[in-house]
Amino acid sequence: MSLSLIPGQKLIAATHNPGKAVEIAALLEGRFEIVAAGSLGLPEPEETETTFVGNAILKARHAAMRAGMVALADDSGLSIAALNGDPGVYSARWAGPAKDFVRAAEVIWHKLDTARAAQGEAFTTTAWFTCALAVAWPEGHACVFEGRIDGQIVKPRGNRGFGYDPVFQPEGYDVTFAEMDPDAKDSISHRRRAFAQLKAALLA
Repeated sequence: MSLSLIPGQKLIAATHNPGKAVEIAALLEGRFEIVAAGSLGLPEPEETETTFVGNAILKARHAAMRAGMVALADDSGLSIAALNGDPGVYSARWAGPAKDFVRAAEVIWHKLDTARAAQGEAFTTTAWFTCALAVAWPEGHACVFEGRIDGQIVKPRGNRGFGYDPVFQPEGYDVTFAEMDPDAKDSISHRRRAFAQLKAALLA
């Protein structure tokens, strides 16, 4: 079978977040009809994988096989060198059931203080955001693309964006994601980079 996407095709966004489905449609430049898995009543799978790529493929295949349509899913998060890559795939869980990312940032700084004391001169605030983007067909075939942006952890600044944006300052910039104009952030984000790879590989 040909692993490609045809403009105008209906695709399932393997998410129960309507906002993410809208974002996916925008990143694909409105060239596809995007339907959220939640709007179709599809159940959410348990994210049992230990990598972004593994979870993205799991979610995409789950939606594609149940809906009988091509599905897209992403899995993304923040990794911090001094914390051995944590929170990584557990980024959302660090914010707790209430998705309290202010609390999550406090947890990060508590852990970084501990790491600084233990690591001494080797300590670094280096961090990176990763987005793994998977496309799956009902027959089980899947492609995955991975985007990454590097930077460092800083004290929270800014009130734009969401999640860990206030504590992430991308490399080469003196502002955090939460201080950036949304369009400027989107133009360099890990998600944008993953979608650029997808479009280069699968779009006619």
